Amino acid sequence: MISASAGVRSQVSTGILLMCAGVACLCVNDAIAKTLTAGYHPIQILFVRNLIALPIAILIALKMGGPPALRSYRPAAHLLRGVLWLGAATLFFTGLSLLELAEATALIFAAPIFMTALSAVLLREQVGWRRWFAVVVGFVGVLIIVRPGTGTFQTASLYPVGTAVLYAFLMISARWVDPRESVWTLMVYLVGAGGLLSAVLVPFVWVDLRLEDAWLFFAIALFGTAGITMMTQAFRFAPAAVVAPFDYSGLIWASVLGWLIWNEIPDLATYIGAGVIILSGLFIVLRERMLET
Repeated sequence: MISASAGVRSQVSTGILLMCAGVACLCVNDAIAKTLTAGYHPIQILFVRNLIALPIAILIALKMGGPPALRSYRPAAHLLRGVLWLGAATLFFTGLSLLELAEATALIFAAPIFMTALSAVLLREQVGWRRWFAVVVGFVGVLIIVRPGTGTFQTASLYPVGTAVLYAFLMISARWVDPRESVWTLMVYLVGAGGLLSAVLVPFVWVDLRLEDAWLFFAIALFGTAGITMMTQAFRFAPAAVVAPFDYSGLIWASVLGWLIWNEIPDLATYIGAGVIILSGLFIVLRERMLET
């Protein structure tokens, strides 16, 4: 009995560590993307990243799920998800080129709030008044950071907000994927669809790659793939309600990286708004957990 309990605690701890490590990798990924936007269009960055990441994703899928992980029963659903993912990533990378890393990251945290609102509208899911209240509070947090109508308002803030909306659509679109497909199938086809779509657009924005930037492109593919893989694994070791809140540790990494690399120090309003968004997001996660039990 004690041994079983210790095993469960060990799995939960592993899940939390994987989530934190995955979030840290994605923050490094974002910092590299912000660096690359100084010389390349977001579409080109995404194309090269996907080109490098696709073989890695395929190898991971084969290792974790075998050949069936490469089979899709609804390719059209993955193509739609690729459009959403490419749009979200392009908006986010554009926002990174204009905003502080921590500010853009804080606004991304609004995705679960948008997802709750969209699930009620698109999927006709029952959302009680408590979660609707949390959604409204989360929007207030977004407004605190963006500050529309004030002298400090930046239209660039709308890019990560748009990213959060498209990311919410992306998460909801997972419901349209055939239930026989594993999470590894979703990962491969998301990278593949993103690569295919960016390949269509990249000729219009292509500039020659500088040799000194090659390691950055390999690094962004490595950290991006590692981050998504570890976060995916985290949900296999521990309940979503336990590991999901650790996604917000990204604000710490974004703040540290922004300060170390660009000497960025976000203002107080950014952290207050982020705190409001995080609290509302945590409430939504915990409330959904309570309703499931």
